[in-house]
Amino acid sequence: MNIVVIGAGGVGGYFGGKLAKAGFHVTFIARGKHLEAIKNNGLQVKSILGDFTVHPKVTDSIQDIKNPDLILLGVKSWQILEIAEPLKTVITENTMVLPLQNGADNADKLLSVLPKKNVLAGLCKIVSKVEAPGIINHFTFEPEIVFGEYDNHKTERIKHLKEIFDVAGFKNTLSDDIHLDIWKKFLFIGTISGIGAITRDVFGVMRAQEGIRKIIYDTANEMVAVANAKGIGLTSKDVDMIVKVIDSLDYNTTASMQRDMMEGKPSELENFNGYIVNQGKMLGIETPTNAFIYHCLLPQELKARQ
Repeated sequence: MNIVVIGAGGVGGYFGGKLAKAGFHVTFIARGKHLEAIKNNGLQVKSILGDFTVHPKVTDSIQDIKNPDLILLGVKSWQILEIAEPLKTVITENTMVLPLQNGADNADKLLSVLPKKNVLAGLCKIVSKVEAPGIINHFTFEPEIVFGEYDNHKTERIKHLKEIFDVAGFKNTLSDDIHLDIWKKFLFIGTISGIGAITRDVFGVMRAQEGIRKIIYDTANEMVAVANAKGIGLTSKDVDMIVKVIDSLDYNTTASMQRDMMEGKPSELENFNGYIVNQGKMLGIETPTNAFIYHCLLPQELKARQ
C-alpha cells in the first residue's frame, strides 16, 4: 500500500511513523525545519509505548505524490479545504482520504471538494506533540484511530484498511456509526480546549475547580443540543463519559488548541466553539457558554492570523 501522510506533527508523525516502522511505503508531507530534520536524521518518535526511529520519504510538495492508495490527513481542521484543492490533481480512482482532525465536519469539508468515492470519515485519540524538529513526543494515553466509510458500509476496502492498521500495531476501531463516534470525540475536545485556552492551565487544575467543572458541563450540554438537532444521538451519558476522561488524564495534560493559542499560533477555535455557535444560530439552539468562550478568545485568534 502506497501511503501518504500530510502533516508530520503529533498525529501524522505518530501514526505515519508506526506505518513506516511496519514496513509500509510511507511518504510524509512536511515543512521547514521539521522537513529538513526528517530528511537528514529520520523521524524520531518518543512514546510511552516504546521509542523508535524511521527514515521515510519526505517532501514539502503535494505534487510529488504518485498514485496514493491512502492519504492520512494530520493537518489542523482549518487547513482541510486548502489541502483538498491540490489533492484533486494527485488522487486516483481508488485513493482513500482519511481525515483524523479534531472537529465535527472534516469529512464534509472534503466532500465539498473531492469525489464521494475517495472520502472516508475518521478521528484519532492521541496526546502528542512535536517536541523538536524531527521529533514526535507521545506522552500519555494509548493512541487510537477510529474510522469508517462515510455511509458506515463495511466495504472490502475498509476491512482491508483495518488489516493494514492492525499490522502497524496501533489500536484501531472500524466504527459502526462513525459520525456518532466523531461527535463523541468532538464533545471531549470541543469542551475542554476553549476553557483551557482561557485559563491557560492544565487539566488537573481545571477539573479541581467547582466553577470550571460547571462550565465544562454547560459547554458540553450545549454541544449535545446542537448534535441532537443535527440528528446525532449524543446523550447526557456521553457528557458524563467525557468528564470521566478529563478526570482520568494525566494532571499536566493540555489540549492542542490550547497549546496553539498559548504559543500565539492560529488555532481550531472556529472549528470548535465557533462551529457550535454558528450551528446553534442556524438550528435555533442557544449556546451562551460556547459563545462566551468563543468571543473571549476571538481577538487572540485574529491576532495570530494577521
